[in-house]
Amino acid sequence: MNITAILYAVGLLGGMGILAGMLLTFADSKFSVPVDEREARVREAVSGANCGVCGYPGCDAFAAAVVRGEAPITGCIPGGARTIEALSEIMGLNAEGKEPMTARVLCLGNNDTVKPRYEYTGYKSCRLASQLSGSPKKCYVACLGQGDCVRACKFDAIRIVNGLAVIDEKKCTACEQCVLVCPHNVIKMQPLSATVLVRCRNTQPARGSREACLAACIACKRCEKACQYDAIHVQNNCAIIDVAKCTRCGDCVAVCPSKCIIMT
Repeated sequence: MNITAILYAVGLLGGMGILAGMLLTFADSKFSVPVDEREARVREAVSGANCGVCGYPGCDAFAAAVVRGEAPITGCIPGGARTIEALSEIMGLNAEGKEPMTARVLCLGNNDTVKPRYEYTGYKSCRLASQLSGSPKKCYVACLGQGDCVRACKFDAIRIVNGLAVIDEKKCTACEQCVLVCPHNVIKMQPLSATVLVRCRNTQPARGSREACLAACIACKRCEKACQYDAIHVQNNCAIIDVAKCTRCGDCVAVCPSKCIIMT
């Protein structure tokens, strides 16, 4: 082969390569989507749980939304105060203080307290158990203890003890995943500062609630009479505490005959 032809071919290929490179460089500069460096910093600051509590499909989507100004810097609940502080600094925004929240099991119906309706031997699922003949426990709002909340919690904050869900508030990030999966709505979000709790939600009359569970509220109203701050009232056969009025004095705890009002 003629050396001139070889050099010509090499030069032609080299020229085509240079031209292609120039075209790619131009296209990259013309059509590239600018990436805000803050997005990566926000992504590092959030919890990384990809739990969806923020309303976005994952932490990446939330980080992008924060940078675009579409999501609040307080949106990552599992991240807590540290994440809010970090995002506030990154975005140059002020965040109003949010009271820390935690998940609470408003039930005392363990296997020794609540009375069984029948023995459940199926697949361990609260949702399945709740759909079978009115659930295996006599109390219609009792914790079923089959562990749906345990499996939903990504922070190892819940365990089942004697048929009752128990939450470790030191580990709870208030992501609400346990709340979403509980078929009896036993788990509720509450301010961490609310330390006096009515751990019963049975609204049956006293006889029916007592027949179902030894720790059920019997609507006796002794707590109402003992409270000096008008912070607790019996509504629909069950005591309810007004967190805003409660002073954590413990007077209602002392007089409750069922011991369903507790102080944490």
